[in-house]
Amino acid sequence: MLHRPSSHRTTSPTTSPRTVLTLSALCLLLACRPATTTPPEGEKPGEATGAQAGTNEAPRTAAFVYPPSKQDAVTDDYHGTRVADPYRWLEEPDSADSRAWIEAQNKLTFGYLGDIKERGAIRARLTKLWNYERYGLPVREGGRVFFSKNDGLQNQSVLYVSESLTGEPRVLLDPNTLSADGTVALSGTAYSDDGKLLAYGLASAGSDWQEWRVRDVTTGKDLPDLIKWVKFSGAAWTKDGKGFFYSRYDEPNEKSALQAKNENQKLYYHRLGEPQAQDLLVFERKDQPKWGYNADVTDDGRYLVVSVWEGSADKNALFMADLKGGVAKAKVAPLLPKFDGQYGLVDNEGPVFWLMATTGAPRGRLIAVDTRNRNAADPASWKTIVPETAETLRGVSMVGGRFFLNYLKDAHTQVVVVGKDGKRVRELELPGIGTAAGFGGEKQDKELFYAFTSYTTPSTIYRHDVASGKSEVFRQPKVDFDPSLYETSQVFFTSKDGTKVPMFVTHKKGLAKDGQNPTYLYGYGGFNVALTPSFSVADLTWMEMGGVLAVVNLRGGGEYGEAWHEAGTKLDKQNVFDDFIAAAEHLIADKVTSPSKLAIGGRSNGGLLVGAAITQRPELFAAALPGVGVMDMLRFHKFTIGWAWVPDYGSSEDPAQFKALRAYSPLHNLKAGARYPATLITTADHDDRVVPGHSFKFAAAMQTAQGGDQPVLIRIDVKAGHGAGKPTTKVIDEWADLWGFLVKNLGMKIG
Repeated sequence: MLHRPSSHRTTSPTTSPRTVLTLSALCLLLACRPATTTPPEGEKPGEATGAQAGTNEAPRTAAFVYPPSKQDAVTDDYHGTRVADPYRWLEEPDSADSRAWIEAQNKLTFGYLGDIKERGAIRARLTKLWNYERYGLPVREGGRVFFSKNDGLQNQSVLYVSESLTGEPRVLLDPNTLSADGTVALSGTAYSDDGKLLAYGLASAGSDWQEWRVRDVTTGKDLPDLIKWVKFSGAAWTKDGKGFFYSRYDEPNEKSALQAKNENQKLYYHRLGEPQAQDLLVFERKDQPKWGYNADVTDDGRYLVVSVWEGSADKNALFMADLKGGVAKAKVAPLLPKFDGQYGLVDNEGPVFWLMATTGAPRGRLIAVDTRNRNAADPASWKTIVPETAETLRGVSMVGGRFFLNYLKDAHTQVVVVGKDGKRVRELELPGIGTAAGFGGEKQDKELFYAFTSYTTPSTIYRHDVASGKSEVFRQPKVDFDPSLYETSQVFFTSKDGTKVPMFVTHKKGLAKDGQNPTYLYGYGGFNVALTPSFSVADLTWMEMGGVLAVVNLRGGGEYGEAWHEAGTKLDKQNVFDDFIAAAEHLIADKVTSPSKLAIGGRSNGGLLVGAAITQRPELFAAALPGVGVMDMLRFHKFTIGWAWVPDYGSSEDPAQFKALRAYSPLHNLKAGARYPATLITTADHDDRVVPGHSFKFAAAMQTAQGGDQPVLIRIDVKAGHGAGKPTTKVIDEWADLWGFLVKNLGMKIG
């Protein structure tokens, strides 16, 4: 799940401030790149598949004896339909039964993986390729320059500071010193306007929970301040540097912190030097427990702008407060309160706010809103600076008196520069078809920085002169491969209902279309998230071994605006799976690959995608890698932030939506005796976004149902979460296992 972007003054170690991105919801993206089925003959809806509920028989296939997964007689009534849930006990990851099951499953899985002779060579190559110097985008505050850097194999990137762009950098914060195994990660940073103070968040073992601290930039020492129970929030400093705004939840019951529902978020102001218990409550709505808040302070320090989100719906409201009389006297009042579109603050000139908005423009436009106007919430009062275009607007920034508009054109970046009056200045020339991000800065800046990447281009940082429009390479990584040996093409295929869908296909040049190429098809398809070209050491390793990488832009994503997104939600979610299946069929028809050589993968919402694909069309794939997936579509909303996904998925509490969810829910569409592809499920035992019970239950049910001789295994990481902040060593280990699994089950021969 991807939480909404935090304040534009709060950045991760690799992003740039003062850049407004399209509001993404509390959704399921992380770390990498998400026909109605009926029960088999003789099975009534809701009956357990495979072994009968109440037994402890170990599932067997022709090749495997799996650890026993007991089945309890648990059923639920959904609008008159009884649905069995025999593995409900696996929803409690710390119970004695679950811990024993986890240990037994990992023993089987790692024993299998350990016998793959190519695994060591794959890990060695991953390690060598990963060992390259990489930088984050520079951030300027108070004359100082902040940036992240990883020497290559460091578990976590290190935060540096220098007194100028060419000055000698020094370490400001090294997360690698905070834990022996690298599982404590820097999860967010916010710099005071004078560059003297750093507020930073830390997350442990992949958890979404963060603790925030404050560091004196000059001395490198922490102040006593400590902020706890923060989730889905950044920090926004007031202009005077005396404190910052942040959002938090109430402290959960210690026993249920992992799976406790995240509701009733509140917006606070923390004054430096005071204990958190004395923080000023700035905004809450007790009548709206599902509202969440992202705070921002305008560059002139005058206004607090609060973006209010509700679940994963890509519509938000804006509230504001005048800070002229100080935070204590500020009153948060509605500005655009209707949740009728996406709104993102770009910048302001006094009371006039420039906003990126989708209201009346599903693909986005740039508007000006005069906050003094009593009718400011009425679109008729807005001034359009840049109208909606055929491309999808994903981000806007104001730097050097010009707006930089970041569009998606068929899922790759196009950057257009306009003046304050909206008149076009130029289109920024990019190195090729890829993804550009950054473009942060302030109105008076004469230059900015951005990063460009593609499937064969490591993230390269460019320095851009605003006046001339010229860009030059500022930081270019050196990776041990020759990009000229590879090529990327974009193809368009027709989905089941006639919709044209794009897909990027990357591989070594000279590919023989004989249907024998091992191919990895990756997708996501949800929450308005766009999959755009990006460089990955793991993907490069796959292609070096002769594999084809195919990344498909499914409906449900954000590639073509809100209509594309909505076409893959709720009662139309099946469109996403149809698109994915059509992508596989296109690759086969084009003789890129064949079912015996085709593997599929996805994470989180993409894990759901893989689970649905293999339950609907198991014969189409040889192997599957569902990662941290949402597999139980009837109960997902009962854990942590799962309730926030209802706007995309719907809810089993609604009769019509229950019927649609039941029709594709991976857990509920496994069929006893079906021949499923070789499957390696991945999760973490303490994922507090998509709780591991999803993957646990799916693995237990699939092992029981498997009628073929292909393995169904689950790899359960410990001291890890949904994927954010995972140390480099763990990432390399995981990809060595994933690729090793595919090499064995696709019959690949390497080196």
